[in-house]
Amino acid sequence: MRRTLADSTFLRVYVLLALALLLTLGLALLGLAMVDQVRREHYREQLVETPMRVLTAWVDSLPEPRREVWLASRAEQLDMSLRLMSVDALSLNYFARSRLARGRVLVMPRGEHGWRLRRLLSGGEQLLEVDVASLSEQQLRGLTELLAEWLAQVPGDARQAQLERVAGDVIPLRLSDSPPEGLDSRQLTRLTEGEVVIRLLPGRWSMAMYRLLPGSDPQTRWLAIGPVKAFEPLPVSLQLLLLVLLLGVLAAIIYLIVRGVEARMARLELAATRIAGGRLDTRVKVESGDFLGRLGMAFNGMAAQVQSLLRAQQDMIRAVSHELRTPVARIRFAVQMVEDMTDDPAIRRQLEGVDGDITELDELIDEILTYARLGSETANGAELETSLVDCRAMAERVIESLQPLHRDIRIELDEGPEVEVQAEPRYLQRALQNLVANACRHARGRVIIHLQSEPRLVRLDVEDDGPGIPAAARSEVFKPFARLDDSRTRRSGGYGLGLSIVQKVMAWHGGSVMVDASATLGGARFTLLLPRRHATLA
Repeated sequence: MRRTLADSTFLRVYVLLALALLLTLGLALLGLAMVDQVRREHYREQLVETPMRVLTAWVDSLPEPRREVWLASRAEQLDMSLRLMSVDALSLNYFARSRLARGRVLVMPRGEHGWRLRRLLSGGEQLLEVDVASLSEQQLRGLTELLAEWLAQVPGDARQAQLERVAGDVIPLRLSDSPPEGLDSRQLTRLTEGEVVIRLLPGRWSMAMYRLLPGSDPQTRWLAIGPVKAFEPLPVSLQLLLLVLLLGVLAAIIYLIVRGVEARMARLELAATRIAGGRLDTRVKVESGDFLGRLGMAFNGMAAQVQSLLRAQQDMIRAVSHELRTPVARIRFAVQMVEDMTDDPAIRRQLEGVDGDITELDELIDEILTYARLGSETANGAELETSLVDCRAMAERVIESLQPLHRDIRIELDEGPEVEVQAEPRYLQRALQNLVANACRHARGRVIIHLQSEPRLVRLDVEDDGPGIPAAARSEVFKPFARLDDSRTRRSGGYGLGLSIVQKVMAWHGGSVMVDASATLGGARFTLLLPRRHATLA
């Protein structure tokens, strides 16, 4: 795994981004927990807001000497600890004092399930502090009775206004002149006797409290508190959905980032592949000044330098080859003059040998010039001018030109359908002619040309019945001036440029040439593979 990460830049980047994604997931979970905690604290604050308003309003209405006695009696009734505290005696921060000044309730955890509640009295110098160990049925009944007693002291026509003054957002408060609906006869009997009736609403995970107000006023006698809904944390399914959406968005962003970098590197790889295939005019489009942009500029500089060096080399080879033609022509002219001046058979045989050597030298110069011309056109980025080539007619022309030179070799064209391909006619025929001539030099008595048309390429095979080429040396035969040290090469001779020219022609066409063993004749089989092109690409 470590080796894989070291070799793959993109995999390493993606792993680092995946780690960042996991860190983001952890932060998201922490964020959801914090949001849930804030919602819980806000719910608690709204839940105790109405009881604390009633208690502070009642304490404010009492004279100071009676407050302590009243708080002690109510603490026993509510099973809570109630006391008055001086604001200056408490160490409150700025935010806590601001909330108290706005009439809000401070809710602080106390123990595992308990709360400590604080609310400022109207004077602003004291606050009421209430300690609640846990919420029980006794406390719910006590708070309902406390609210009923407080409303009973208010005239009937003012009760609704008082109720709205202390009502909060979580606990609905209602007054009505008719009994609550949904209670059975036993609950109604207890309610008319002055008891507090607590009704559970299971389907809504909530409860409601009912109380008959003390007194004989027929107006607004029935008090309904609730339903008080229980705190509902974010559903697990919703949390998972939010996390999945968050991870999906982050994964998509990471993928687009990595994909963009990979696409730019893929274009750089494609340019390198095209240059390796001989298209030295290929350049990379530089889109920015980041490290990939700088890499592209360095790549373009390297390609321009390689193209310049190769162009200079090809120009020198072409110039040298051209210069060689003049002395060779003079030597040939001199040999012919000497041959015309003598009738000695021995001298004429020597002159014929020299003339043969001059012919071979001419052929070598021609091969070098062709090789240099192909290299120069590739280096200069010359466009290939193609046309539709009839491969069967082209093979017949090659056979017609080479058969008289190799009368002891039978050159055959395998039967088959017509095959056409978009290519440069002159160079493609030269490539096929070089392969057939090479096969004739090594064959014992037979050479076969096969033509095959496939959906995406055209295949031309040249097979012979010669000694073949060893598998270890097959990649060497396409190198310039390569001479294999075996009987095949020693017997046939050659200049070592014919197959190199074939390889350059095929690379210029975007195709390839390969060599293996012939299954039918037992010798070598050279194969030309040409991709199919549309005529508009010419």
